Amino acid sequence: MKIDMLSSVGRRCRNALASITKAGWLTILALIVVTVLLLYLLRRPEVKQEIYPTVEVMAVDTTTVNIYGEYVGRIRAQQFVEVHARVEGYLERMLFKEGSYIEKGQTLFIIDPRLYEAYLNRAKAQLNKAKAQAQKASRDLKRIEPLYEQNAASQLDLDNAIAAFESADAEVTVAQADLVQAELTLGYTRVVSPISGYISERVADIGTLVGPSAGKSLLATVVKSDTVRIDFSMTALDYLRSKDRNVNLGGPENSGKATSHVTITLADGSEYPHKGIVDFADPQVDPKTGTFSVRAEMENPERQLLPGEFTKVKVLLDLREHAVIVPAKALIIEKGGTFVYVVRPDSVVEKRFIETGPETGNNVIVERGLAKGERIVSEGGHKLTHAMKVIPVVVKEEDTDAETED
Repeated sequence: MKIDMLSSVGRRCRNALASITKAGWLTILALIVVTVLLLYLLRRPEVKQEIYPTVEVMAVDTTTVNIYGEYVGRIRAQQFVEVHARVEGYLERMLFKEGSYIEKGQTLFIIDPRLYEAYLNRAKAQLNKAKAQAQKASRDLKRIEPLYEQNAASQLDLDNAIAAFESADAEVTVAQADLVQAELTLGYTRVVSPISGYISERVADIGTLVGPSAGKSLLATVVKSDTVRIDFSMTALDYLRSKDRNVNLGGPENSGKATSHVTITLADGSEYPHKGIVDFADPQVDPKTGTFSVRAEMENPERQLLPGEFTKVKVLLDLREHAVIVPAKALIIEKGGTFVYVVRPDSVVEKRFIETGPETGNNVIVERGLAKGERIVSEGGHKLTHAMKVIPVVVKEEDTDAETED
């Protein structure tokens, strides 16, 4: 009976399939295709949109850059004079206030002058005596000459008279020189300042025997410090490079180069308001240290700078015109050298190796490898690779200026 039922179902199915038309088969096929497409769209993997990194870029520009070097310098007075006693004697008086400002020619000390006044009086007397003898010799010669012409005096008498006159005249000259010497020696008992400046405390006390032969001739020192000199040393390499620089480092003023100036730092760390001029550079290098001496002059009207103290000296070494500078943070250093990422017009970065020069502030001078107008990545370069596409964001001009300030 089950076999009869299955046969009956099979006949009905064949009859149903036979009754489907061509249009019906097309409809069924279309439903199958739509179902497959729906299943594919629902189960296909999601396509992720590529995201490019955003970087800060800036346009390369040229500017004039001052390049400085820093050294340790020592301040000394423009003039430093020791006041010595030039004659021997007891120190009688001191006519100045220690540490005060004195003028050139001002009397500082008085040495006991009585002995030298006596020498002067003796020299005057010797001069008067010599003059008297010379006058007598002159009169004797005038008497002999007519007698000799009349053959009333011998040749020997005339020669003796001439010799006596010439000897007496020489004695006058000697006596005059002794008088001048005595006057000078007496003048040395009044010790005067050879320059204007500030005087130190006295070295010898009143009543002390002073003088060259007494072993104590130094009395005080006078310092002229309204203008000071700054001494410092530079390396031989700096000297060699200075030939190609655009500044005059102690050379002739008509060299056509800018004059090198210096600034110094005070003891509190602040910068001294006045600038100095480099006026001397030693033409030879010290073989022991490999350095050469440089000197600069600087105004010191308020005596803020004290001779003898050390200071930090900042010297203008070079002046670069039309220099290409980039921020130091834009540089990437690796074993092969230093490079930056240059952004092409199609926003693709290019790894560009460059040759760097001196640093100036937060910037670095580029000697070779970059040209004016090119765009470089100024921030975020470490996450990039060559030929990567980026989204460039231009740095504001005021931010760039702040970083390239020299």
